[in-house]
Amino acid sequence: MKSEDIRKKFLEFFANRGHAIVPSSSLIPDDPSVLLTTAGMQQFKRYYTGELDPMKDFGSYNTASIQKSFRTSDIDEVGDESHLTFFEMLGNFSFGGYFKEKAVEYGREFIEDVMGLKIDYVTVFDPTKVPAGDWRKGVPRDDESRAIWEKLGVKDIRAEGTEVFWGPTGAEGPCGPTTEIYVNGVEVWNIVFNEFYCDKNRKLAPLKTPGVDTGMGLERLAMVAQNVPTIFETDLFNPLISLISGKLPMRVRRIISDHIRGIAFLVSDGVRPSNKDAGYMLRRLMRRVIAYAYRDNIGSPPQDILRLVVDQYRKFPDYRNLNSDIVIKVFSEEYEGYKEKVGPEIKATEKIFSEYKAQGKKLIPPAVIFGLHQSAGVTFDISSDIAEELGVEVDRKAFEQDLDRHKKISRAGGEKKFGGHGLILNTGELKAGSEEELKKVTRLHTATHLLNQALRDVLGKDVRQMGSDITVERTRFDFTFPRKMTADEVKKVEKIVNEKIEENLPVGFKEMPKTEAEATGALHFFKSKYPERVKIYYVGKSLEDAWSKEFCGGPHVTRIGEIGKFRIIKEEASSAGVRRIRAIVG
Repeated sequence: MKSEDIRKKFLEFFANRGHAIVPSSSLIPDDPSVLLTTAGMQQFKRYYTGELDPMKDFGSYNTASIQKSFRTSDIDEVGDESHLTFFEMLGNFSFGGYFKEKAVEYGREFIEDVMGLKIDYVTVFDPTKVPAGDWRKGVPRDDESRAIWEKLGVKDIRAEGTEVFWGPTGAEGPCGPTTEIYVNGVEVWNIVFNEFYCDKNRKLAPLKTPGVDTGMGLERLAMVAQNVPTIFETDLFNPLISLISGKLPMRVRRIISDHIRGIAFLVSDGVRPSNKDAGYMLRRLMRRVIAYAYRDNIGSPPQDILRLVVDQYRKFPDYRNLNSDIVIKVFSEEYEGYKEKVGPEIKATEKIFSEYKAQGKKLIPPAVIFGLHQSAGVTFDISSDIAEELGVEVDRKAFEQDLDRHKKISRAGGEKKFGGHGLILNTGELKAGSEEELKKVTRLHTATHLLNQALRDVLGKDVRQMGSDITVERTRFDFTFPRKMTADEVKKVEKIVNEKIEENLPVGFKEMPKTEAEATGALHFFKSKYPERVKIYYVGKSLEDAWSKEFCGGPHVTRIGEIGKFRIIKEEASSAGVRRIRAIVG
């Protein structure tokens, strides 16, 4: 059965059983406690807790989706027969519509009757298998799921411990025991029964309305359905693998195909290569592919493989945002910026590792790995690949500890730059080390709100803020726009801001529930970046007739005449599809 047919059958199966089909959410999650979307349930998290109403939003207590997902924790294992960074998760969810009996029945029916596969065995939760002192130790044994499977004729039911109790996605959230379905010795479906809410201290409290959260990897299901030994031999990967030189080790071909898929989806969801957070993960994937392309004849250029990924997935409605021009442009920019360094870096790394090997030292000192990362930009993944080929070892845990120490030192050093003492304001976006600096960044911050609205007035409502950084010297503002602004457009934006400043309009704010705030049309980032009650700062006599209004926590001037003269000093590219303005106030 082709993967395309599996998608169709899965969604039809649950649509015919009263489930609302919900589009995949972005890989950039609503949940600020996680870096990237790792599971289908993340976009539904607040429906399990009762914060949101599924009937209001979906017209049903039950939903199903095919969720694009990315797990950074598996990157070291990519290259074996089963691990991936990017993957797709088939899932059905219920927020009080049904619980264990229906969820298990649906699982058996879809696997055996629809897919025509045979369930080998299933697992159920048993606290006697949980280690002493573990926070899941006091959860009751899941005898109910065992009885349902027995009723359905499944003979092989295995008791497991922590492996079949799904913890919260992020720091806290819904959780509960699971039952797993195995086919041909492969775990294909994990059915989670969200019965508890787990807080940050790992204390459990019963959920008012228990729910169902399931996840079934499309790649694994395709593997067992197509009767091939690994996920890389399914029709999801075969077209990509065929473009990569057969002279390369299979491990390398798998890494390249996995990373290329991840790059295409991360870029299309707005991630750009950088040295932190999701941008750093994207940069790691890109640089690893670039390193392979430099060191070996990998076959087709990476850009051709990226284009194939986009062509392969863009036909599905959830993935219409995939754009090969943007993906290739962003990749090529990173490639051009890195290729001049990659050759000498790799040669130096190979030389250093070979010298240690010649001395009979199997483990490369962590300080060497960190030094290569900091001075030459050699990511840990590239060092790890070179080490494996040369028969030496590297220590990821020690590297990450060095990286954490470096970040703490850098943060401390950065704070000392502001007035030579501790910061009196540090929001991440704004920093001030004295009362005088605070006044300056407050003026710049309010001016940034005006700039945001002026850009939308001149360039159109599709302009969207992508980030800002404010120092005592200037504001830096990133926004979505597909081309360089003309000189006339820059002048118009600057003129609008200064005209508003001359009007000396008041700045006010209102605090209200987030859902009400969203309805006002106030500009904001992803909804999860804000608490349940938010402040809207507006420029004008009232929120209703305000010229500019945004979700924000402050600080701001009381009247915009305090800002002074506003001047744009530079407009430039930040990344593909994103422009950057630097501006000052006088």
